[in-house]
Amino acid sequence: MKIAIQGELGSFSHEAAEAMLPRATVVPCARSLEVFDRVKRGTVNGAVIPIENSLAGSVAEHFDLLLSRDVHIVREFRLRIVHNLIALPGARLGDVRRVFSHPVALDQCRDLFAKNPKLEPMPFYDTAGSVKHVVADGLRDAAGIASRRAAEVYGGKILKAGIEDDKKNFTRFFLIERGKIELKKIELNKIKPAKPRAARNPDKAKAEKTSLAFSLKNVPGALFKALSVFALRDISLSKIESRPMRGRPWEYVFFVDLLRGDDEDSRHALRHLSEVAELVKVLGIYPEA
Repeated sequence: MKIAIQGELGSFSHEAAEAMLPRATVVPCARSLEVFDRVKRGTVNGAVIPIENSLAGSVAEHFDLLLSRDVHIVREFRLRIVHNLIALPGARLGDVRRVFSHPVALDQCRDLFAKNPKLEPMPFYDTAGSVKHVVADGLRDAAGIASRRAAEVYGGKILKAGIEDDKKNFTRFFLIERGKIELKKIELNKIKPAKPRAARNPDKAKAEKTSLAFSLKNVPGALFKALSVFALRDISLSKIESRPMRGRPWEYVFFVDLLRGDDEDSRHALRHLSEVAELVKVLGIYPEA
């Protein structure tokens, strides 16, 4: 299999792709748009993309691309993010004056710069790319912040390991593939009422996860009505977030994660939602990480 990632080899996306698909060939891409376009064209079998960090929040561009492109989520994975200060072989911490990395990574290592005022943070396009830059250009007064895998790939030396401020730092990744998600058809003519709470199967509710996007008319109670289709069926939401709609100023799309898969209740909830929403797109139904 060929799996695309945004960023260089040795990035956290590379690490996540190797964990999810150990035998896959990882194809690095400079931009997220290129990743999605490769999936759409079929030049790769799929892609591994970061969607949310436990500290920095969501990757907005990837939400927008999931909505606009003909792809679907197959699987999710959570990766513990461990940042390392990586320099040329033979370099010492005292030699370093500039530290390159992605702005999010720099922001997650504030304690390093507070304790070492001589170090100047330098925003860069990619974590692994910063190490590649330092080693390839022989920058003896510089270092990069990246994963241990980046040090292995580019032959860098780890000066300090585990420099992230918060050790509970995780990134959630999606494995995506080409095409839309196929749902089982509902044959009933009317929306089936919600089952009483006692009839639920709590184990089944935890077995799967669904991600979807929907938009609403800007009228009183619209969001309440949309969310009630899940509440009435005892379907738990683990995430809800709004994003601006491209080409429609001051209108928004809601992205929601449900802790339920493609069962009877969720299918009826989605049908009910389609009656109160302008747009409903199921982004994926997949095992919960």
